[in-house]
Parts: sequence; structure tokens; C-alpha cells
Amino acid sequence: MTKKNNLGHNSKKKLLKKPVEHIDITSFDSRTIISSMEKMSFASRETANAAKIFNEMIKDQNCTIFLTLAGSTSAAGCMDLYKDLVKYNMVDAIVATGASIIDMDFFEALGFKHYQGSQFQDDSELRENYIDRIYDTYIDEDELQKCDKKVCEIADKLPPKSYTSREFIFEIGKYLKKNSKKKNSLIETAYNHNVPIFCPAFTDSSAGFGLVMHQENNPKKHITIDSVREFRELTEIKIKSKTSGLFMIGGGVPKNFVQDTVICAELLGKKTEMHKYAVQITVADSRDGACSSSTLKEASSWGKVDTTKEQMVFAEATSVLPLIASDVYHRGFWKKRSRKNFSKIFG
Repeated sequence: MTKKNNLGHNSKKKLLKKPVEHIDITSFDSRTIISSMEKMSFASRETANAAKIFNEMIKDQNCTIFLTLAGSTSAAGCMDLYKDLVKYNMVDAIVATGASIIDMDFFEALGFKHYQGSQFQDDSELRENYIDRIYDTYIDEDELQKCDKKVCEIADKLPPKSYTSREFIFEIGKYLKKNSKKKNSLIETAYNHNVPIFCPAFTDSSAGFGLVMHQENNPKKHITIDSVREFRELTEIKIKSKTSGLFMIGGGVPKNFVQDTVICAELLGKKTEMHKYAVQITVADSRDGACSSSTLKEASSWGKVDTTKEQMVFAEATSVLPLIASDVYHRGFWKKRSRKNFSKIFG
């Protein structure tokens, strides 16, 4: 006789008891570590070179810096890090997955949290408790659905027309400015500093669920997301930039979207250079012909990325990103940068 699983042995309260704490890159100085890693080999030297290239982007007054986010590093403890890159003028525009911006950042801005868990937990038990798992991080599904519904509420109050994801996220920033439970989210900080956020696959997230509910509630007059127009908007930023650099966490759609702006500008008859600087932190493998939208050297064959100042770092991002970001923060070159304020060019 097969013994049934004892589902519900752990209560929801017991499973969601230890919130993820986001790392503060201003609280420690990694410059000594990065300088030491520069004299090593393997991923250590790659990490140090990535920090060097990021610092060069910041020192270049003509350089527009694009941050791209894919994966779950925001939920895993890097949310404040990304906010600080905006706050301290180290990035000028963001291209991200909808999950990074809505399911993680907006979710916490509403007062909810991500929790430390275990990758070995019985997932049937988690489902019984309505808990979602990202590797060893837990999310309360009841709270996530409240996030979905809040997206719907915001959409319900907007004039029914087409919006780019950038425009809709701008409206979310406006909402958070007055209503956030957790201040200084990435969305709110970007809103305050005129840093546009693009999510080219916006509906692949809580935003998608919320907007489906919005359209169900408003079958004849509702908002839609225009991903073509936002591609034009992002390309316009590239065209207005004398030079550009990419700081990419993960790969996928955000990485490819921002790289494709070079080709799009060319097709529009606008003269623009390849992205001069590029750093990608990823665990994706290149042997399957993808590497989450190609290695940086491969992207050069498409006319997207210059190979003079590029670095692939093959590492899990939460293990090296805080070191790179802290190094760049404490070297302080950002203090001499003027803000690009790209959100203002769209009116």
C-alpha cells in the first residue's frame, strides 16, 4: 500500500518566514577585491574586466548606457542594486522582462516580499499552500494575484488607446509616487530620474494577466500594448546617442531587443555606430548555437556590438554582479556624468 504524501505538514506561515534581503552596494567597497581578481584567471579576471569596461562606459560622457535584465536576480536580492544604478546615474535606459519589472519590483513596491526557501522543498506541498517557487525563492501566489489585479486597476483608469510598455510603466511609476508601500522601487526611481523602462515581452508577466482582466472588463474600450512603436522609441534613443554601452544581466529578449536597435536605425537610413561597450553576465551555453541570443563576438558579425571593449562573464549573476556594481559605485566616475533624461524626449 502506497503511503500518501503528508501535504500541508508545513504551514504557509512557516514556509514564508524569512524574507529575501536586497544587497546594498553602497555598504561595502569591493574595489580591493576587483583589483585582486584582475591579477587572477578564469571567471575572476573576466569579472574584473567587466567592471573595468563598465567604468569606462561611465567615464565616457558621450555614452548612453543600457541596462538589460532577464532572469530572477531581482527576486533573489539585487532589486536595490538595480535601483541604485539608476539613482546614482550609472544607467540611462532599461530593457527588461516583464517579470523583472512587474512580478518582482512592482510586486514589492505594493508591500509584498520574496522569501528564502529551498530548491529541495516538495513542490506539491508548495502548491497546496499556494506558494510559487523560483529555485530557492518563494512567492505568495495570493499576493501575486493582487499584483495582477492592481495592474488591471491602473489600466482601467487610463484613456483607452495604445501604449508602449514604456508609457504604461511610466503610469505605474506615477501611481507608485503617491501609493507605494515600499518607497524607492526601481520603477519609482526610474520615474523620478527620467530613465525609461522597456519590456518588449510585457505581457509575459503579471502585467499580461492584469491587462487581460482589463480587456475582459472593458471589451469595447481598453488599452493595448504597441510593441512595434516601443521598438521605434528604443531605436530613437540609440540614434540620439553619440555612442552606447550595454550592461546585460542574462540574455533573451531584452538583450536581443536592444542590440537590434543598431540594425533598425540602419534600415531607417540613420547613421549610427555599433554598441561600443558591452558586458554580459550569463550562465547560458554557446554550444547550442544560442547563448541566450548569441555571444557578444557573434553579435559583431550582425553589426550590433563592437568587439573592442566587450566581456562575457560566465557566472550566476548574484555571485559577481554585487562586486562589479560596488566597484563602479565606489570609484565614483558617475558623479561627473550628466543625466540623459531620455523619458523626456517622448513628451
